[in-house]
Amino acid sequence: GGALLDSNPFLSEANAERIVNTLCKMRGAALKIGQMLSIQDNTFLSPELQQIFERVRQSADFMPPAQMKGVLVGELGSGWQEKVASFEETPFAAASIGQVHRGVLRDGREVALKIQYPGIAQSITSDVDNFLSVLKMGMMLPEGLFADKALQVLQKELGWECDYLREADCARKFRRLLEGDPFFEVPEVVDELSARRVLSMELVGGIPMDQCRTLDQETRNEICSHILRLCLRELFEFRFMQTDPNWSNFFYDAQRHKVALLDFGASRGFSKEFTDHYIEVVRAAADGDRARVLQKSKDLKFMTGFESKAFEEAHVDAVMILGEAFSAAGPFDFGSQNTTRGIQELIPTMLKHRLCSPPEESYSLHRKMAGSFLICARLGAVIPCREMFEEAYSRYAAQKRDTESAEGV
Repeated sequence: GGALLDSNPFLSEANAERIVNTLCKMRGAALKIGQMLSIQDNTFLSPELQQIFERVRQSADFMPPAQMKGVLVGELGSGWQEKVASFEETPFAAASIGQVHRGVLRDGREVALKIQYPGIAQSITSDVDNFLSVLKMGMMLPEGLFADKALQVLQKELGWECDYLREADCARKFRRLLEGDPFFEVPEVVDELSARRVLSMELVGGIPMDQCRTLDQETRNEICSHILRLCLRELFEFRFMQTDPNWSNFFYDAQRHKVALLDFGASRGFSKEFTDHYIEVVRAAADGDRARVLQKSKDLKFMTGFESKAFEEAHVDAVMILGEAFSAAGPFDFGSQNTTRGIQELIPTMLKHRLCSPPEESYSLHRKMAGSFLICARLGAVIPCREMFEEAYSRYAAQKRDTESAEGV
């Protein structure tokens, strides 16, 4: 019954209004936290809270032209306009911490310039602290959520996302990693129009994922199949992942039958030690081996080893639910799966009995995994996932053997 952070008297309309106004002032931090609480899915937030986040999402205040040009001159120098044939002063999209403008380069290429709101980077720490006090006051965050630890991770991620030079590097890295991929493309970074608070990339065509629901079943299956395969490659092959599975970060071009990937601010690496253990957790879940799921979770520091029996059971149940897609012999029907619902029912137990916060990497990894599953569910995909995982697992094992023999282990 009900959502986890459920309705309470605090959320009267007047208070909701006040929360919206408070959150709009720290829009970047608020949207990022909303994303972390996976606002695409209502198993975690009550409808009232969802509406609050939605209103903040829609509340993008655009910078006045003079302020926006001030950022461009400050970052790119006074001669920036000489590098473009044309530039549209009215933004065509809002980013969580900036706005996006269309431009045309001298060579005729169309570009998207993402320009950061002034002062965002400086205010992150105080914004997250303020947000935490709003949450604690109003929504009684459950104890075991380790909200403070989660919000520290969030502060770090927000810091990354404010650094467009870092994002440009991540985009270049993904472009290299996916070179020659038959389905995914990463637009090119335009170096001469990029700096710490301005990021320019080739403009991509197509439609975001939420508009793909009307496509035929076969096309939806194919798109989702590629998205999950990419997820496995990012984690187990590249050990480098774009961890924000927002609908609008995937643009499908029907004419060319390709998906362009956007927004690399939340990209992060994973250590070999983490992926070595993590792939075994997924393996054990796919094989239905509860004892091994438990052991590997302890190796990964998801647990101290001193948790109650009830917590151990709930934790293993949650992992088994996540592993369900990878254990099904034939095609797995995401449209009818109750994965999010199943986990939601286990969360109260896990919160009550949790003794330690999970590894830092797991916050963004699980956001990406859950978000990718959610895209598959929303698009009603029916795809065989087990063979996809088997392929990733045998590739990982072969890579590990090669590395060990090269090192003479």
